[in-house]
Amino acid sequence: MKRLRWYDYITINLFWLGLNIRNTALGSIFMPYLVSIFAPEAIKNTALGAMRSAGLVIAMLVQPAAGMLSDRSTSRFGRRRPYILVGALFDCLFLAAIALSQTYWALLIAVLLIQFSSNISHGPLQGLIPDMVPEDQRGRASAIKAIMELLPVILVGLTIAKMVGAGALDAAIFVTGASLLVVTLITMIFVKETPLQEKPTTPFWPPMVRVLGMLGGIAIGAITGLLGGGLVGGLAGLVTLLLGSQSTAIAVGVGVGGAVAMVVAVVAGVWAGCLGTLGKEARRQSAFVWWIANRLMFLAAVTSIQGSIFYFVMYAFKLSSEAAASMTGSLTSIIGIFIVLTALASGWITDRVGRTRLVAISGIVAATGNILLLITIWLPNLTIVYIAGTIIGVATGLFMTANWALGTDLVPAGEAGRYLGISNLAGAGAGIIGAGIGGLVADAINHYYMGLGYFAVFAAYALLFALSSVTLVGMRKKEE
Repeated sequence: MKRLRWYDYITINLFWLGLNIRNTALGSIFMPYLVSIFAPEAIKNTALGAMRSAGLVIAMLVQPAAGMLSDRSTSRFGRRRPYILVGALFDCLFLAAIALSQTYWALLIAVLLIQFSSNISHGPLQGLIPDMVPEDQRGRASAIKAIMELLPVILVGLTIAKMVGAGALDAAIFVTGASLLVVTLITMIFVKETPLQEKPTTPFWPPMVRVLGMLGGIAIGAITGLLGGGLVGGLAGLVTLLLGSQSTAIAVGVGVGGAVAMVVAVVAGVWAGCLGTLGKEARRQSAFVWWIANRLMFLAAVTSIQGSIFYFVMYAFKLSSEAAASMTGSLTSIIGIFIVLTALASGWITDRVGRTRLVAISGIVAATGNILLLITIWLPNLTIVYIAGTIIGVATGLFMTANWALGTDLVPAGEAGRYLGISNLAGAGAGIIGAGIGGLVADAINHYYMGLGYFAVFAAYALLFALSSVTLVGMRKKEE
């Protein structure tokens, strides 16, 4: 394995920049903007949540499958780059389909197709560092990768979101596709893979069965969460009905039930998914399972905020779709800047404060920022929004480094790849649980008390942040 030169760190990781520009632009700007146009006002949150959830299910299946197929590729162009190229080309085609969409259903089909194509690239892309970087250089390579993943939050907010805010949606989609093509071209020219001479004999299907186990765990968690939330919400609504009106009882029941459903879905989904993939080992490695629950709760809150802030500010500040896109871009840029700055310093902070303690602090700080954001539902104030975004950004930057470091401490020796691969449950499940349940709750409550639905959902996200710290009690393994 050849030693890397300084620019190799960039070329090997550059595709992450284009991929995440596409992901951020699609999830934070294009989808909420177009759904607000195509879907009826009364169900737009539900429609957006359903679109996100369906896309994430496809991602959970396609990403590992494409990665494992690339492991077996003997193409003379290398194992990873052919998949990266094909996925990127189809991404551009489906971005065009998004631009041409005239109905919600056409948009849904285009989004599902682009989730398929982008994960054809994403799965194999994860193999470039292990394939091409010597072990003693992987720390630096991984740091550049992290920067390439975080920068798009800032770049999209400052450019693509502003273009949509100015009414130039087609131009914004074109810039997104063009940036993806540029990084693809650089990757194809400057990344030199060594072709695989013989296909590995490792079977394909056992790892895919584990993926299906994770997906089944999320489904079990969602069903359990909805049942538990329905029961608790029903009781809360019944008590409220004895004291107030029917509409108030319904709003309270749905709000309480939704929050309970999210929490139960996380805990039940994580345990079901881990039991399905690890079997009896899950009980012996309970600290690791609770680590996934901690990660899923935090990520469910932060990714749902990123996906829902569009409609939140649209209502709170009485904005048009274009103005909401612009403000969403400004807010996500601020969050992104502080995530990057904090992430850069978090390694030093983690070593001094301790992993577990810093993860706990991150959850509480993020919950505080989220509660501050709730104030703007009734008292719209840009300064408060930006302060809240700063606090959430700082907390997220600290969490991402400290939580992953904690997870690497908890996995059994010699099985890091197998165990940390299960953390995909947290990544994909976060969006499914937060956006899927949150959209239903927001629309149901807004039907009776407009605006209260957003308050209830963002309060539930604050609860998830806070409870992510509580799950640390389940981690019995102490830091060294």
